[in-house]
Amino acid sequence: MKFTKMQGAGNDYVYVNCLEEKITDPAAVAIKVSNRNFGIGSDGLILILPSEVADVRMRMFNSDGSESEMCGNGIRCVAKYAYDHGIVAKREITAETGAGILTLRLFTNEGGKVEKVQVNMGAPRLNREEIPMIGNGGTKVINEPLNILHATFQITCASMGNPHCVIFVDDVENFQVEKYGPLIENHELFPRRTNVEFVQILSRTEVRQRTWERGAGETLACGTGASAVTAAAVLNGLTEKKIINHLSGGDLEMEWAEDGSIYMTGPAVEVFVGEIDL
Repeated sequence: MKFTKMQGAGNDYVYVNCLEEKITDPAAVAIKVSNRNFGIGSDGLILILPSEVADVRMRMFNSDGSESEMCGNGIRCVAKYAYDHGIVAKREITAETGAGILTLRLFTNEGGKVEKVQVNMGAPRLNREEIPMIGNGGTKVINEPLNILHATFQITCASMGNPHCVIFVDDVENFQVEKYGPLIENHELFPRRTNVEFVQILSRTEVRQRTWERGAGETLACGTGASAVTAAAVLNGLTEKKIINHLSGGDLEMEWAEDGSIYMTGPAVEVFVGEIDL
């Protein structure tokens, strides 16, 4: 199988062009290639596929083989691959995902290669049943207490096509993400599990995020998570609608715009290409 390793703000995936390659069991392939000791090493597997309703289609599998609806950092790299490899020839394209069709603006360097992509992530979905969460339908979860072990966290939840639980903390660098992340991910409140963002407010225009990703553990970046954090910070009155989010793997420019959508702008980098015997 031919593949391309790519990363967006350190969120790295193995990308396969399924216009040329055929994968019959993507869950098993995701587990194999993601292993950092015995495989290629990645946060998961992303398939680039033809679409009947958009310029390209993306399917994303976590390192444990589970499929996710969307990946904000991953879709930027899909756009880069599609443009740099001649699948599309436009600077604004559409991509079909499990969370719907998204629009992407491509920014190229002097050599004509894509180096940055802006994604219209859509409007955050805030009602419990949209996330989804257990509880009364039609209600929102904003600064609501959640008891885990002997701690109580104030959570704000949203879906950006996939579920997110945002928690604001005083010192995110020293926070025990690996302890509390999996407990919240698998909490009974979340029937499809959830991604968890631990966030420190640096100023009205800057935040620092660490993410425990559903099915992958802590990752260096999460684009849908950064979008959920943008919404949560505004809903709690902590930041402006336009912020810089400092993730472990790099920075993302975020804006909750007047049209109701959240826009994310960040890097897309091709690391290397290769072949693997499955």
